Amino acid sequence: MAENQIHGNIEGIRASALQEMAMLYEYPFELDEFAPQELLKILAAYSCALNREIAMYISRDNDVLDIVIGVTDSVPLSSWRLRRNARRLSCVRCIHTHPNGTAQLSGPDLSALRSLMLDSMCAVGIDEKGHVNGVSAAFLGEKTKGVPAIIETDIVPLKRLPQRAWMEQILQSDELVMQGEDESLADEPERALLISIDNEKSLEELEALAESAGAKVVGKELQKRPKPDTATYVGSGKAASLQLTAQSLDADVIIVDDELTGAQTRNLEEATGVKVIDRTTLILDIFAQRAKSNEGKLQVSLAQLKYRAGRLMGQGLVMSRLGGGIGTRGPGESKLEIDRRRIRDRITDLKRELANLEKQRELRRKNREKNAIPVVALVGYTNTGKSTLLNKITDAGVYVQNQLFATLDAVSRKVTLPDGGEFLLVDTVGFISKLPHDLVEAFHSTLEEAALADVLVIVSDATNPDTYQQREVVEEVLATLHADTQPRIEVLNKCDADNGDKPVIIPGALRISAKTGTGIDTLLSAIARHIRAAEQIFEVLVPFSEYRMVSELHGKGRVLDETYEDNGTRIRIALKQEDLGQLSARYGAHYFSRIEN
Repeated sequence: MAENQIHGNIEGIRASALQEMAMLYEYPFELDEFAPQELLKILAAYSCALNREIAMYISRDNDVLDIVIGVTDSVPLSSWRLRRNARRLSCVRCIHTHPNGTAQLSGPDLSALRSLMLDSMCAVGIDEKGHVNGVSAAFLGEKTKGVPAIIETDIVPLKRLPQRAWMEQILQSDELVMQGEDESLADEPERALLISIDNEKSLEELEALAESAGAKVVGKELQKRPKPDTATYVGSGKAASLQLTAQSLDADVIIVDDELTGAQTRNLEEATGVKVIDRTTLILDIFAQRAKSNEGKLQVSLAQLKYRAGRLMGQGLVMSRLGGGIGTRGPGESKLEIDRRRIRDRITDLKRELANLEKQRELRRKNREKNAIPVVALVGYTNTGKSTLLNKITDAGVYVQNQLFATLDAVSRKVTLPDGGEFLLVDTVGFISKLPHDLVEAFHSTLEEAALADVLVIVSDATNPDTYQQREVVEEVLATLHADTQPRIEVLNKCDADNGDKPVIIPGALRISAKTGTGIDTLLSAIARHIRAAEQIFEVLVPFSEYRMVSELHGKGRVLDETYEDNGTRIRIALKQEDLGQLSARYGAHYFSRIEN
């Protein structure tokens, strides 16, 4: 913030008048003076002349920190904090005017007192002639269930303003807010106000994402617009009303259902006085919480830093709130005071570490190919039951929870089929609409498991009315990953639950329940058929002179039968075409007799 400037709704105000008002930054205070009477008279005169509310922020040392102009009946309240501990008072009091009104504090005033943890919220009533008709103040008291009580004063005449008593009340409040604090409630979830210009369905999904991140959703706002406003996403008028809504709901954060530019984030924060994060930041935050493996943490770090690098200018309140919260945590959370050069250096380091891990992944992948182990990947929208299905088939013990992105790191387990064959079952991260580009890029090596799989099992939720739209998202992501050409098996999970009169129907889909085990045998049989479709069965008589071929056959294919005869070992084996080609080139095609499957 530029020093000694007037902020807020300054349109139409002469530059000379703004310069005069800026002189109030240097207004002298006496020791233990809450608000000098002459200062309040000057504020009242300006407020009456402009017919706009004016807010002044004053530190406990009586330094004027900021002066903000609003509209007739409201003023945007800023988040000032001179103390690092977010559970203590901010050491800042707010004094604001009510032109053509009384000194009665409003609901949003009291909500802002709590949410911003101000030393005090003071209202100055002004009559139509610009005279102060009363002053009132509110302070915070002892906490109950983590919520501080509010102590309101009576409206007092300007001449009887109890300067010393109100300053002493600030010191008492500082002690009171730390009393009665239930430590079990110290980490209360952030209160989130959600905004979308899309539709109700998208807003509901944003709510599920917010709850997955640990937020408590206290309000939702849907404003239909053909496209986002370039300055504030929702438009200046809506942004102003959101400021009052956020204050009345005690919202700690506003979460927007789209990706914002740095300027949109900054402008919306300035208009509402509340920390603002977008859908991409929210998803990255969830990934930061859920990443367990070293590679997963590195991938999240990379995605977060790349996304934030171009948005440093838009991180006003996120930077100022040292307490953290949704959007500012996780392995990729580097304090945003670092400059772009340090971010670039860190991104380079992360890419180098991930490249080394990718080499190890490539070696493991080649070993799988060498051992002829087919790969079957579970893919689908988030929270459709992929991890539950993996656990049911393999007893993997993967963390399962009814929330979006409950598991993040790719997990693979070997499965033995009834006929003795084996395959590797891989559980991939769930897809979602508006999946952040930086996340797709950072997780490319993990998501590549789907692209390189021999068979895709696409899992859908049989109980979700939005399954058809979710399937479209899955197809889009698979196409992005170039994973849309492999054989696939469609699965409708959760078929044990009642879906009312409108069952989800996907042609050819297997109906299963990963929870109860219904349909699992049918699914395994379908997987086996797809794996076998790429194989041909041959009979090979290996003479004693070529006995080393026996070992290689076991490594290349799936041995169905093996008998020992006088002139060698007879083996019936299922081989893929590429393995047949390699063996024929080495030992001769005459050894391999094709048998009809």
